Amino acid sequence: MNEVRIDKWMWAVRIFKTRTIAVEACKKNRVMVNDTVVKPSRMIKTGDIVQVRKPPVTYSFKVLDLTVNRVGAKLVPQYLENITPPEQYEILELQKISGFVNRAHGTGRPTKKDRRDLDEFSETTSVDDFDFDFDF
Repeated sequence: MNEVRIDKWMWAVRIFKTRTIAVEACKKNRVMVNDTVVKPSRMIKTGDIVQVRKPPVTYSFKVLDLTVNRVGAKLVPQYLENITPPEQYEILELQKISGFVNRAHGTGRPTKKDRRDLDEFSETTSVDDFDFDFDF
């Protein structure tokens, strides 16, 4: 076996959970082989560098061997070498530490905290709350 489709290989070595997800990643230009964006049908060979962008990190793998059959997690190091730069993992750690949930504006319901903040912001003070008796 000299060449294998990129989508089959990524699924087989457990970069993606399903082959469908691997195909979608290729179609969304999130997979590059040797710094070239590829289609799911692109054939790869031993020695190629595969870059997979799973926001916010871009993982890099060197192809050590080819397979079309899904392998166990313990066997994955026989087929790929993780050459992702440490800076990418730092980005991932920073995002975990920040605790910020990246929720796009307008998607989903607001959280309880969002609602409380909104209620506090929109709470109006009535004129009765002020003391207009000034001491002159």
